[in-house]
Amino acid sequence: MSEDFKDKILPKMTGHVLIRDPESGQVLLDKRNAIHYENMSLAIGYSLINNAQGFIYSMAFGNGGSAVSGTGAITYFPTNTTDPKADLYDPTYEKVIAGNISATNFFEVKHLLGTPYTDIVTTCTLDYNEPSGQKAFDTSTNSDDTFVFDELGLKTSEGMLLTHVIFNPIQKSLNRLIEVVYTLRIQMA
Repeated sequence: MSEDFKDKILPKMTGHVLIRDPESGQVLLDKRNAIHYENMSLAIGYSLINNAQGFIYSMAFGNGGSAVSGTGAITYFPTNTTDPKADLYDPTYEKVIAGNISATNFFEVKHLLGTPYTDIVTTCTLDYNEPSGQKAFDTSTNSDDTFVFDELGLKTSEGMLLTHVIFNPIQKSLNRLIEVVYTLRIQMA
């Protein structure tokens, strides 16, 4: 880098995922997530030059982030955050948020004046009838069912994985709404 750079920006990005039933308020997951730093830096670069490849486009759900033994012991796999072509271990459903903005699916940019950070909050709600083909009740004993999710991530319009989180299996069924509030904090200090 040139000596002309007087200010050094040390960016930091963190993420947090909250999954809950929006009707009952029951919290199903409340945890930090992993950032795919290479893909994120590329997406930010694209976004800064107004290239459509850089924006958050969808939330992807999968069921390959963990393995449950016959005794119920759960083994969690590492997040996929190093390979530029990384994806979920077993993607089973993807919901487009961009262009599908509604009262239950939307983005927010939150910033407090005078602070060196900004939050991007992505809210994605899986309604009763989605995804298509789910079971009627959330009583599955098989953690490998298609809509028993144990991983999710944010992706760009080009399918580039920006974040990845792995968690205890959560079943999505017809009798349950699931709301995911995914917060990315970008801090420049």
